[in-house]
Amino acid sequence: MTSRYVLLDRDGVINYDSDEFIKSPEEWIPISGSLEAIALLNDNGYKVVVISNQSGVARGLFDLATLEQIHEKMRQKVAERQGEIEAVYFCPHGPDDNCRCRKPKAGLLEQFAAEYRVDLINLPFVGDSWRDIEAARVVGARPMLVKTGKGQRTLAAHPDINIPVFESLYDAAKFIVTEK
Repeated sequence: MTSRYVLLDRDGVINYDSDEFIKSPEEWIPISGSLEAIALLNDNGYKVVVISNQSGVARGLFDLATLEQIHEKMRQKVAERQGEIEAVYFCPHGPDDNCRCRKPKAGLLEQFAAEYRVDLINLPFVGDSWRDIEAARVVGARPMLVKTGKGQRTLAAHPDINIPVFESLYDAAKFIVTEK
């Protein structure tokens, strides 16, 4: 059986977001139900991959070693709920760096697809921001929006959005596993 994947943004989807950035493992706090959502996806045969802009690195707010510690805490907390994150792809660049990997550009998704030999067409990508939706659309993935994080702001700015919208990652995960 070929592996099925679900792509998730990190801040605002899995953990609480902050306009001041998540700069340390202590600041990384999971949103209620998000860890269980990842375990639910895993239990139903989905591998979870995180696709995340992390411009705090370019801004000098934290370094790559600290970012890895944050991701290690995330993996550990998911594992405590019998879940697993297959991989984490992140863009360390700032908005003005003109890189190919910063969402809404498709670089991170293309890198994942190449490394895992995965077709991105209709692959669920759950995010909370317009740039997540745009990145998913560029590669033909299936964007889904959660109201956590920046989700409410995204909905207010794009009231005619025509994609599935969920209260939380857990609600999105329940939808994904029932639509086989």
